Amino acid sequence: MKTILTPVDFSPSTAHVIDAALVLTAGEASRIILFHVVQPPIVTSDYGLAMENVQEILAVSEKAGARQLNHLAARLKAKGASVQVVQTTGSSVSQIVDHAAKLDADYIVMGSHGHTALYDLLVGSTTHGVLKKAPCPVLIVPPAPEKKGSKKRR
Repeated sequence: MKTILTPVDFSPSTAHVIDAALVLTAGEASRIILFHVVQPPIVTSDYGLAMENVQEILAVSEKAGARQLNHLAARLKAKGASVQVVQTTGSSVSQIVDHAAKLDADYIVMGSHGHTALYDLLVGSTTHGVLKKAPCPVLIVPPAPEKKGSKKRR
């Protein structure tokens, strides 16, 4: 059975990423693992968030993530796909790479937000980090093309 780990961040490109994962399952016994990483808030000073607030923020994020994962899984199951959902907390790159190894995933299918090289240099890129460390092939899905006639927001 082919295992496709599909990290999702619920951005507008998520549907496009899931469609690409679904294409990889065509004609073979396979399963899609919808994977979401909740990143804890970064506290940079002693005057940052109180520990209770951090836990509250995490709980809200985890609950919202679980709801969205289950919604996406239901859509895939309606199309006949075998789907599991997994949600973890931590650093996105390490969680994705570790889970791919743990599952012995055949592929990781993830999106690219199409940021500039400067943005990726300054902020970092989850996709780039996964590409460097992945234990299996990684399929990068570019952002969905804009529809004709729609104006790009700035």
